[in-house]
Amino acid sequence: MKMHQFTLSRYLPNRRSFSLGIASLALASFVGGASAEPLKIGYSDWPGWVAWEIGIKKDWFKEEGVEVKFEWYDYVESMDAYVAGQLDGVGMTNGDALVTGSTGKPSVGILINDYSNGNDMIVAKPGIESVKDLKGKKVGLEEGFVSHLLLLKALEMNGMKPEDVTIVNTPTNETPQVLASGAVDAVAAWQPSSGQALKVVAGSKPIFTSKDVPGLIYDNLYVSPESLEKRRDDWKKVIKVWYKIVDFMKDEDNLDEALEILSSRVSVKPDEYEPFLDGTYILPGAEAKPIWEKAEGLRSVYGSSKISDDFNVAQKVYEKPADYEKYLDPSLTLEVIAEIAK
Repeated sequence: MKMHQFTLSRYLPNRRSFSLGIASLALASFVGGASAEPLKIGYSDWPGWVAWEIGIKKDWFKEEGVEVKFEWYDYVESMDAYVAGQLDGVGMTNGDALVTGSTGKPSVGILINDYSNGNDMIVAKPGIESVKDLKGKKVGLEEGFVSHLLLLKALEMNGMKPEDVTIVNTPTNETPQVLASGAVDAVAAWQPSSGQALKVVAGSKPIFTSKDVPGLIYDNLYVSPESLEKRRDDWKKVIKVWYKIVDFMKDEDNLDEALEILSSRVSVKPDEYEPFLDGTYILPGAEAKPIWEKAEGLRSVYGSSKISDDFNVAQKVYEKPADYEKYLDPSLTLEVIAEIAK
């Protein structure tokens, strides 16, 4: 599954600007057609992004009249590809979009796919029943990543301080083995690593998950400002297909077919994939709309992004606070939602 935070240490922050001549755009459109090339979208192993596979398999993008090319990556590699200019858009968490922006490649979030609803977990060994039981214990996690943020939120909600635990910096994909070795008392990770930890350590259990803090992690479609400027109508069509996918997935009669499509993309059995889907809250348009309102706290993507920005600065992922509002543009989604409601 996805990694939610990452540090691109090989990239130095160097804000870039772009200029795009209207006349040049008009000429390109005249010569090459309304969309000379397909929109290139990077997606990775997270249910809210694997869901695009339904629209791909059913040719809904062609039906909507938009040419797209979805390119499959590991999550961090998808962000690297976006930063390198190889993609027009990519699935990222709201916190990670700020990180890629700090490298000099800003993006604009135009669609909220979902929020994590349990797939991100703190998994503890037998004998530890609650977050408060972690006092004085060791927790394995990847520092500066969203699992770190999840732990800090868990401690805060239980009246504890960061110094009440000892963090053992651990690559997320190694957390199951580290928990099994007995080197730590708990780990913080996301699926599939969190699920693997539960399997390899008999009697282990999740003592805190993203379901306890809905909105801490929003998973969105981010696009380059250049592409949004040039291909706004095409991106609107992509959003229309997304809500067609959501309607399909929310219909219980389609569950078996949806699981077959999703699980085949990541090479697991449908019954193994279903728990991943349960831990991801796919957002229908009516529920996404209020999340786009500017407000403090986790029920707003703006408030959530502010929390992620504070965390990124505190953990020295980047130095200065980001202008996080510039990374979000609800206009296309709100237009589609209004059209659907008619």
